[in-house]
Amino acid sequence: MSEKGKVYLVGAGCGDPALITWKGLNLLRKCDVVLYDDLVAVKLLEETKPDCEQIFVGKRYGKHSLPQEETNALLIEKAKEGKTVVRLKGGDPFVFGRGGEEVLALQAENIPYEVVSGVTSSIAVPAAAGIPVTHRKMARSFHVITGHTAAGGETTLTENLDTLAKLEGTLVFLMGLHHLEEITSGLMQGGKSAETPAAVISKGTTPQQKTIRAKLGELAAEVRKAKLEAPAVIVIGETAGLDFTGTIPHPLRGVKIGVTGTKSITHKLRDKLEDLGAEVAEMDYSTLVPYRENAQLEEELQKVSDYPWAIFTSPNGVEIFFDYLKKLKFDVRKLANLQFAVIGTGTAAALEKQGIYPAFLPEKYDVESLAKGICEKVEKGEKILILRAEQGSEILTEVLDGAGTTYTDVKIYDIYVDEEKRRFANAKVQEMDFITFASGSGVRGFMENGGSIPEGTKAVCIGASTAKMLKKYGDYEKITAETCNVDGVVEAILKEVRK
Repeated sequence: MSEKGKVYLVGAGCGDPALITWKGLNLLRKCDVVLYDDLVAVKLLEETKPDCEQIFVGKRYGKHSLPQEETNALLIEKAKEGKTVVRLKGGDPFVFGRGGEEVLALQAENIPYEVVSGVTSSIAVPAAAGIPVTHRKMARSFHVITGHTAAGGETTLTENLDTLAKLEGTLVFLMGLHHLEEITSGLMQGGKSAETPAAVISKGTTPQQKTIRAKLGELAAEVRKAKLEAPAVIVIGETAGLDFTGTIPHPLRGVKIGVTGTKSITHKLRDKLEDLGAEVAEMDYSTLVPYRENAQLEEELQKVSDYPWAIFTSPNGVEIFFDYLKKLKFDVRKLANLQFAVIGTGTAAALEKQGIYPAFLPEKYDVESLAKGICEKVEKGEKILILRAEQGSEILTEVLDGAGTTYTDVKIYDIYVDEEKRRFANAKVQEMDFITFASGSGVRGFMENGGSIPEGTKAVCIGASTAKMLKKYGDYEKITAETCNVDGVVEAILKEVRK
């Protein structure tokens, strides 16, 4: 039998993935297995190692995926395989997270464990809606109550509402949206004034957050009218009448943006857009597949001194090329006479990480400008080595051919389409205000894999060549970034929204 592993019960925080603790994030990045709940942000799962086993054990009202006993058994099984396991739980493991039951199961099997606290929705969600759960002279205590219990099929309130009605301070109900009428009427029957300020916050700390404020006697009707959805937090008490909502502007709040491409660009773009308040859906169903064996590349490397110039059209190409050199134990000093041309600042930055600075970067960051510029740099009879994806833009070679320039077009990676992610992207785009494209090959990959751009959704193209490729598939409403990089795409969206 393998040496016993260990289990970390980690609170993921609520809603916003940035609310996870630094310790929890580090454990997530190192673990061999993660068992995660329904409300855990997908962005957190992207932080795991490529070979990390991800197991969904989510629980949600009316949608229980796995009985608690089976979750406990899985934790024990994986730990006994000698693995480091993270049990990733929404909010905090010990605030109605059934973390105590999991600890008891681990103790019974003598499995080493540790609990890593998380930001609980009972505090963070009201705060996101501008409601403090305590306030001097108004609420010197707060009480957190679950809207249902394990008794009676998780439909019976845990506490005597008459007793709760008499408590001072703020009442915070979690998982109680489906019993809101029962909660409000029970509190009023227990003596709580119908005039008491109250609020329900749906999908708190996320871009989909919605808040309904009303008097206790009117709350249930107002929430029904607004059709709020779970997960939701109910706040009842004087502090619910306050509004301390943050005032730092988020110019893209409420704007829905789908970002396409490979992870190297979608992650950068997502982070910048989310900082501005946008709701971002990653549509990166394309996965890079570097060629493990590349006879053509190895052949050209043997005569690399014949090439005064090499071209990179993406940061991915740079990283894959130099990784391949390391695999071959190729002496980079043999590249001493090679000058590099790159398409934009992102590709230039990737090259600079290798200790090499590009000799040519076009003023306009697109394939056509790169091709025309390099033709002016190359002397008659000199050859160019192109290092790029299998789906690289035809514009590059068309311009080189037109100028009579000699080149070797070496494909160093392919792009694989994940079918499940493709279906998600094609469905999700129907909800978007904008969809971004970072290359002509990205446009082609999206459109030729069942994608479409619905009426009312604007396409954002990173440059003229990308816009030109989109034009081949239809007369879609589009805007084109003036600067062909991530910042240019963000600025183009901001400019359009400001209109």
